[in-house]
Amino acid sequence: MMNTLEAIRARRSVKHFDANHQMTDGEIKELLSLAVLSPTAFNIQNWRFVVVKDQEQRQKIREVAWNQAQVTDASLLIVLCADLKSWEKQPGRYWRNAPQEVQEFILPAIDSYYRDKEQVQRDEAMRSCGIAAQTLMLAAKAMGYDSCPMDGFDFEKVGELIKLPDDHVIAMFVVVGKAVQEAMPRAGQLDLDEVVIENQFQQ
Repeated sequence: MMNTLEAIRARRSVKHFDANHQMTDGEIKELLSLAVLSPTAFNIQNWRFVVVKDQEQRQKIREVAWNQAQVTDASLLIVLCADLKSWEKQPGRYWRNAPQEVQEFILPAIDSYYRDKEQVQRDEAMRSCGIAAQTLMLAAKAMGYDSCPMDGFDFEKVGELIKLPDDHVIAMFVVVGKAVQEAMPRAGQLDLDEVVIENQFQQ
């Protein structure tokens, strides 16, 4: 099993997968079990992983995803969604093992932070899904698989295909499988000096 630093360095966005390779149920369960260890604010666990196994459904999704081959050819297609209202759906279950005094503090704090704040709820969904997507991709690499994060698709039409609930949002796809062609060399990595700011931006 590849270690974390190796997985970070080796992970690339792969576009060409072995369409005949199938992941075992055990591998899929392990991958998703690792993904749900990703952190979320207030432990609201707002991500939802739609694992599309039906080939006809995947073909329909491919048709509204710019006909990108990895949608059907990858071993695993995950539509990474979030429940925008997870913060108010029995929030006590997110903290059921915490001491009573912690629960008495945190549950009102959750309500106060999200209630009537639609943009905050959406921002939280995107943060959570982004973290979960990276966990999925690094875990996949460590397990010997390749992956690709995707947002090149018609969000509304995919939502219709997966019957997305009104209080959910789609963040991205993550596809996982066996690469049959290596990713292109890195096209242009910015120097740290350009992206790392010490203390504050200079005016």
